[in-house]
Amino acid sequence: MSVDGWNTVLVLGGIRSGKSEFAESLVADAPTVRYVATSAPGAPEDAEWAARLEAHRSRRPGSWTTEETADEPRRLADVVSSAGPNDTLLVDDLGGWVTVLLDPAHQPADDTATIAELAAALRDCPARVVLVSPEVGLSLVPTTPLGRAFTDALGAANRAVADACDAVVLVVAGQACWLKPSAVPRATATVPAQVGQGQGAQAGQGLGAGQGAPVTGTGDASARSEPAAARPDDGEREATLPDVLTPTAPPEPSGVPWSAPTTALPVVATGLVIQAGMELPMPDEYAGPQAVERLATLDVPGAGLGVLERVVGFAAATQGTATPAPWGTVRVLLLHGDHAGGAAAGSVPGESARRAAQARAGQGVLARLAAESGASLQVVDAPAAEPMEGVAALDHETVEKALRYGWWLAEEAADAGVQLLVLASCGAGADAAAAAVLAATAGAEPPAVLGRVVTANGEIDDAAWMRRCAAVRDAMHRTRRSPRDAKDVLAELGGGDIAVATGVLLGATARRIPVLLDGPVGLAAGMVSRDLAGQARHWCLLADCGGHPAVRLAADVLGLTPLLDLRLDLGEGANALAALPLLRSVLSLAAALPTRPEPAHPGPAGEEPGREGDGGEDPGDGEPDFREPEPAGPGPATPEPTGPEPAEPEPAEPGPATTGPATTGPDQPTQPDPAGWRAG
Repeated sequence: MSVDGWNTVLVLGGIRSGKSEFAESLVADAPTVRYVATSAPGAPEDAEWAARLEAHRSRRPGSWTTEETADEPRRLADVVSSAGPNDTLLVDDLGGWVTVLLDPAHQPADDTATIAELAAALRDCPARVVLVSPEVGLSLVPTTPLGRAFTDALGAANRAVADACDAVVLVVAGQACWLKPSAVPRATATVPAQVGQGQGAQAGQGLGAGQGAPVTGTGDASARSEPAAARPDDGEREATLPDVLTPTAPPEPSGVPWSAPTTALPVVATGLVIQAGMELPMPDEYAGPQAVERLATLDVPGAGLGVLERVVGFAAATQGTATPAPWGTVRVLLLHGDHAGGAAAGSVPGESARRAAQARAGQGVLARLAAESGASLQVVDAPAAEPMEGVAALDHETVEKALRYGWWLAEEAADAGVQLLVLASCGAGADAAAAAVLAATAGAEPPAVLGRVVTANGEIDDAAWMRRCAAVRDAMHRTRRSPRDAKDVLAELGGGDIAVATGVLLGATARRIPVLLDGPVGLAAGMVSRDLAGQARHWCLLADCGGHPAVRLAADVLGLTPLLDLRLDLGEGANALAALPLLRSVLSLAAALPTRPEPAHPGPAGEEPGREGDGGEDPGDGEPDFREPEPAGPGPATPEPTGPEPAEPEPAEPGPATTGPATTGPDQPTQPDPAGWRAG
């Protein structure tokens, strides 16, 4: 499967169902497309068939190239096999290909072997391939031997290709029904009426831009394909999600009910399963380096963006394009979950609830920065954690529900068109829980990763810090013989806010939404999600470590380099929002600036700039050629030297350029070197 979640898609449909237009919409965002035409041109007197072919040609953009395989149907497998990772192929269609394959001119031929070769080429192909084929399984059995041979061969081809493809979609009356939902894009619900007028780009944007939800895992395949209404959910989907607030406007009066169950994970009798070893999508491994290379060609007066080039590379990889756009729709998820016991030592009772209520009312630092950034705000109440030093923070059932709840929050954000998530937290004792998670997952010493306790008056409370260290130490001793897998760590030490944050990271990864981390809760969730799906950390961005020791250690383990070193301490999530305008500005510059014009070096009159007067080649090192030009005409002859080459006389006594120690007399000290270095 490709880095964008899919390599091969089979588009099935009946006559005039809109399957070709839908297939074209899936690749509308690709810069270049190789269109593989498989049908024969037809008889010269068949005007209707010629008109059909012309309609297909007129829809293709000028950047597409066309290849025809009608003369040799076996060459289709070779075309697919030779495609590279950056290629995009559109094969239209397999019905014409089978027709040519059965033509007497190409007999005798082994049709079964040829179809198997095509299926094998699709399985190994690294390029994006979209294939169109008529669905003949719903029609009557033909009455003629030739018709039956065609339907048998095409049915066999459809089955073999569908088995080899990552996704299969059936287009009925212009409506797309995904039959194999391993790479279902969220923006391709209907078939555009006219692809050439821009609607196709919108319909294909979700898949082409890397916004689908491809997830594979273990589970019953029949359960994954059963109707949504029949899937058991334990009634959790009936729960109301938190309000999504827009700080510049009054909050919504009611929550957002969740009605559509997810198809991103396997479904069993107990609900959705989040487990270790899930295969989630990775960012585009080619778009990121291409975007950074493109920055060197931009018309900027200085050296460029410096370390913020990483922002462009990250955005390019997560958006699947070398020219990423600034994040337009941003949502902040504020997780409110308290930790009881010594983990919350030094915290003012009720302070975290006041912060959450303040954010819901559109007040406070977080809401203000969200309003300045145009971001929406969603306050999420996570399950409260028990004292970790004495008992498990959560039971395993609560951990499962918290993970699924976080996943659904990410899915709801994806369906709302959110392009970037920001994780925030305001729970009491969250720092100590994050330190415990790091101690369990990275082998850290709790005192080394536990931040100082600062009171409401700005004073450092070392006594409270020591009580937090003792709570984490006792929790580690209590769980010294417990398993260290992801869910056990969340149950014993992590608590509800870190569990929900972990589910958010996994769900965002499945839906290809980047996440801006900020603070110990988000980084602790990143450490736990690494053990469930290693791909999740590649969708995370760290703007500023804030000087927090736990954030620095977790970022180093996860391979996340902070972009800035502002050492802000405005609260988890607020630091990231303060840096967000700068990150957006960098992406805007990278997307909008033109490329630098090529420098023109003036040469002699009548000759090409940058060339020598004698027509010699440019040195080729990218620097201007400052060699003195040869004289245009003959000049006075230069006499050739006939004697030995004159040599520079040696000084009688050592001078200032002498490399070794020298004196001018027995009583004269060695001359100091005023420049601090000596010529060699």
